[in-house]
Amino acid sequence: MKCGLLGEKLGHSFSPQIHSMLTDIYDYSLFEVSRDDLETFMTKRDFDGINVTIPYKKEVMRFLDGISEKAAAIGCVNTIKNTDGYLYGDNTDYDGFSYILDSLDLDLQGKKVLVLGSGGGSLTVRTVLAERKAGQVVVISRNGPDNYENINKHCDAALIVNATPVGMYPDNLHSLVDLDVFRDIEAVADIVYNPILTRILLDAKERGIKYVNGLGMLVSQARRASEIFTGETISDDVVETITERLKKERLNVILIGMPGCGKTSVGKAVSEKLGRKHFDIDGLITERIGMPIHEFFAQNGEGEFRRVETEIMSDICRNTGVVISTGGGAVTRNENYDILKQNGVIVLLDRPLDQLEVDGRPLSLSRSVEVLYNERKDMYNMFSDFSVKCTTIDSTAEEVIERFLSYRGE
Repeated sequence: MKCGLLGEKLGHSFSPQIHSMLTDIYDYSLFEVSRDDLETFMTKRDFDGINVTIPYKKEVMRFLDGISEKAAAIGCVNTIKNTDGYLYGDNTDYDGFSYILDSLDLDLQGKKVLVLGSGGGSLTVRTVLAERKAGQVVVISRNGPDNYENINKHCDAALIVNATPVGMYPDNLHSLVDLDVFRDIEAVADIVYNPILTRILLDAKERGIKYVNGLGMLVSQARRASEIFTGETISDDVVETITERLKKERLNVILIGMPGCGKTSVGKAVSEKLGRKHFDIDGLITERIGMPIHEFFAQNGEGEFRRVETEIMSDICRNTGVVISTGGGAVTRNENYDILKQNGVIVLLDRPLDQLEVDGRPLSLSRSVEVLYNERKDMYNMFSDFSVKCTTIDSTAEEVIERFLSYRGE
């Protein structure tokens, strides 16, 4: 079978990887087709099944011989099956959003839902919500009657769905709403999956609100497309396994801890064992400022150093699937938590204070290690997902990897 993804500019796509994990019945390719060549591609019909991404989800409909009720209701297709030249269009984004909505375990009947955005993703979300008999479904857009200036009048919403690209890489950590406004909020869903935790999901996590990102939606819609292509049923267990694998591949391993506890050495060892790129934040700061850190401290003060540190971490933590060794004071700014956590599992390296290497470390030299630890210990615990006791570099790296691979949180 000849299957693949049709789009204008595809860049890096997860689709081939996902479909290879779903089945070995067909090869899955990327069909990058210009607008001028779209008609030729579609009329030639040289495929057994394709997925369709922007900007062609509506444009391909004129070439189809039939479409599903779901696709008709949404107004676009993202999956096409070729049966002896008969092209049938469907919309498996519907199935993908249904899957992540199920994961929230909500009874939406009669409850208000806010959908951020009015584009194609919003149409899919609204179609699923209507099927689930949600109460009032309000579309929030920049210029519509319900917009971000008057969103407070919908403070009784039970669910918020972000169907916009706001917060998506590379514009990480942006959000359209303040969750504190919503007194009855039960859950937040975001169809974005890069970063793993967008700002709105981080805000939900902080407030103990249920949340889900769009990675499961991506895998589940691919599952349904594969079923359409092959006629074979694929279980939810397979979707869960693939979603967890993709998430783990994308999560960063982030090391925090006291100055001199071994974050850089352990980070290098972890990166070598996992075959991942390693970033040392203090090393990058030294490159940026062009002098040793203790000299920069003396000339510019801790506040300026922390500003530079946050700026560099903001850039580096947009990466996925890497290992990052932070500086000992990365936890001293609350805003750094979201920067680190958006794509990361944060590991606290715990080394006895009398074993810390403090030579050349400005704050360790200016006051005792015990005082510094007492100032930061609560911050370390708040930032970290788990801690690992430091022994040798190799054994500590092995334990970090073992704990990371078995970790099931975000």
